[in-house]
Amino acid sequence: MRLFALIGFPLTHSFSKKYFTEKFEKEGISGCRYELLELPNYQDFPQLIAAHPDLVGLNVTIPHKQNVIPFLDELDAASAARIGAVNTIKILPNGKLKGYNTDYYGFRSSLEQWLDSLQRTPVNLKALVLGNGGAARAVFAALNDLQIAYQVVSRQKTETTISYDDLTEEVIHSHSLIINTSPVGTYPKVEDCPAIPYHLLGEQHLLYDLVYNPAETLFLQKGKEQNAQTHNGLPMLHLQAEKAWEIWNAAQ
Repeated sequence: MRLFALIGFPLTHSFSKKYFTEKFEKEGISGCRYELLELPNYQDFPQLIAAHPDLVGLNVTIPHKQNVIPFLDELDAASAARIGAVNTIKILPNGKLKGYNTDYYGFRSSLEQWLDSLQRTPVNLKALVLGNGGAARAVFAALNDLQIAYQVVSRQKTETTISYDDLTEEVIHSHSLIINTSPVGTYPKVEDCPAIPYHLLGEQHLLYDLVYNPAETLFLQKGKEQNAQTHNGLPMLHLQAEKAWEIWNAAQ
């Protein structure tokens, strides 16, 4: 039995087990199962691997996308090494661990598809990226490749980020794409949302939330109330999950 699993903590919000279990059933894929393996302490990662000898592939979620990297033998140069975060691990036949980042693929593909459906192009589009964690790193790489200029917004101002207090009318009006990469608003804390001045949004704004549970976060609801276009993280998840499956099953 080939075992695939998601590691992170907590995993109450995960869609992965349901997605892959249904995929196996729907596509008649036998000899595979997908489990959730909560990992409160990333330093226990080697013990987790040792305890599951039938593991062939892992997905990695918050808060371990960066802190599992020292335990890996190799990083995919095109994704994980460049981004500095891992969300997919392939266990090679020789037992070595190789890290990939399929968040990049999922985010970029879903953003391009969404912009295309709205008949909007990346040209002259400027973005605000809310959050600066592991998920944000894939977003930065995709925006760079699409030549979309962006400004990072975090709770504390740094040399490279602005704070939520810096979101003036001028900043909001000059950045029409706003991407939430933070977990704020994720179930069960559905009453939370990033602290942006929603009253300054308008129909020219595009709000993309990497959160997918609930399907419409308070962030997206408040944007919709201001006539902004909205998009949640589910298409990105489906795309990155399929990319992970492709990686796990590729000849090595």
